[in-house]
Amino acid sequence: MAAALATCDMPTVIEGVRAARGWSQGDLARALTYSQSWVSRVVNGQQSLTVSQVHDLAQRLDVPLHLLRFGGAGAQDRTGPQDGTGPQSLVGTPNGTGTRESPSRKGVDPTRRRDFGKAATGAFVATAQPYPGEHEGHHSIDETTGPALRSITGGQRRMDATSPARHLLPGAVAHVHLSEQMLGNARGTPFHTELSAAASEASGFAAWLNADLGDMGSARMHYRTAVVRARQAGMRLLDVYMLGSLAAFEIDVAEDPELGLGLVQEAEHVLGPTAHPTARAWLACVGALAHAGIGDRVAAARAIRRAEREVARPDNAQPPWPWVFAFDQAKVAGYRALVGVRLRSPHDARAAFAEAVAPAPRNVKQSALLKVELASAHAEAGDVDEAFRLAQEALTTGVRFDSERVVGRVRSFRRRYRGPRAHCVEDLDNRLSSIVTGIPISG
Repeated sequence: MAAALATCDMPTVIEGVRAARGWSQGDLARALTYSQSWVSRVVNGQQSLTVSQVHDLAQRLDVPLHLLRFGGAGAQDRTGPQDGTGPQSLVGTPNGTGTRESPSRKGVDPTRRRDFGKAATGAFVATAQPYPGEHEGHHSIDETTGPALRSITGGQRRMDATSPARHLLPGAVAHVHLSEQMLGNARGTPFHTELSAAASEASGFAAWLNADLGDMGSARMHYRTAVVRARQAGMRLLDVYMLGSLAAFEIDVAEDPELGLGLVQEAEHVLGPTAHPTARAWLACVGALAHAGIGDRVAAARAIRRAEREVARPDNAQPPWPWVFAFDQAKVAGYRALVGVRLRSPHDARAAFAEAVAPAPRNVKQSALLKVELASAHAEAGDVDEAFRLAQEALTTGVRFDSERVVGRVRSFRRRYRGPRAHCVEDLDNRLSSIVTGIPISG
C-alpha cells in the first residue's frame, strides 16, 4: 500500500481499501457514488483518472491526500496545488489519457489514442501556465473579471454565425490562454469558481472552431479542457453541457457513435434524474443519434420518446444556463429526422424535417449541415435532383466559410450515393474536384 500511495497507483489503493473494509465491489461503488462498471474498470487498470478524480476518490475513501504522490518524488511541484486549480496530470492507468472509455467498446479510449497524444500534450501546455505569486495576481481579479471573459466568448459565438472559423480561431485560442491566466490569478480568491466556468466556455468554443476546420485532435483537447474546468467550477449543468458537446462531436464529426454513447451515459450520470427538462431532452436526443449510428432502432426511438416527454413538461419554459434556448418539440423533430437519415428511413426523415420547420437559422453553417442531412433523406427516397440541389447549396456555404466540416459532410454524402449518374451528380463531382485541385470548372 505504501508503494501504491507513493506512485499514485489508484487501482491498488482502491482495492486495498475495499479488502480492508470487507466490502464487495458493489459496496465500493456505492461508497464512491460511481457505477459498478466504472469502478471495476478503475480497479482492473482499464480506466484512467485525472488528478481531480483522484482527489475525489481519495476523499470519499478517507485516504489522506498528503500521502499520495503523483508520479514520484517532486511531482507535486510540477502538478501544481492540490486544490483542483493546477494542471490536470493524468494518472491511474498506463495510457494516461484521463477519460472514460465507452461501456459498449471495452478498452476504447474516449480521446482516441491514435491521434490524441499530441493534442493532450497541447492541453497540458495550455493549462499549465505558471501561477503568479498571490501578491502579483490577485489585484487583477474582481467581480467583473468572470462576466468580462464570458462576454468575450459570447461575442465570438455570435460572430461564428457569419464568419469563417479560421478567422475566429486565433482570437479564440488567445482568449483561452487569457482565461487560463486569469484563472491562475484567481487561485485563493472567491472568484475562482466563476473563472473556472469562464475558462470552460472559452475552451468549448475553441473546440467547436477546431471541429469546423477538421482539426480533430485540437478539438478533443479543448473539449477535454472544457470538461475539466467545468468540474473544477462545480457546476453540474456546465459539466453536462461540455460532456454532451464532446459526445455530439464524437458522434457527428468523428463518426464514432459507440464512444459518443459512452459519453452521453456519463453525462446522464452526472446530470441526475431531477434535472431541468431542457438538459434531459437534449442529452436524450444526442443519445438517440448515437443509438442510430450503431443501428439500434429500438433504443433510438426510446430516447426520442423520452425527449418528447421532457419538452412537454410545464417547467420547460425557461432554459437553464448554459443553454440559450429551451428545447422544444420542433428541435426534437429535427433530431428525429437525423435519426431517420442514419437508420436509412428516408420517408420518416423527410416527414420529421417538415415537422421541424422553424424560423430561418441564424447560423448558416449549421443550416448547411442540416441541408446535407436532408439531401441524404431525399437521395434514399429516390429524389436525386432535390438531393443534389441541397448538397450544392451546402457546398456553396462550406466553401464560402472555409468550413472543412461542411465540405467534408458533402463529400461523405457523395461517397454514400450509389444511384444513377445524372447531370446533377456530375455537376457536384466537378465542383468537388475543383475544390481539391484549385482548377476552376471549365465551361
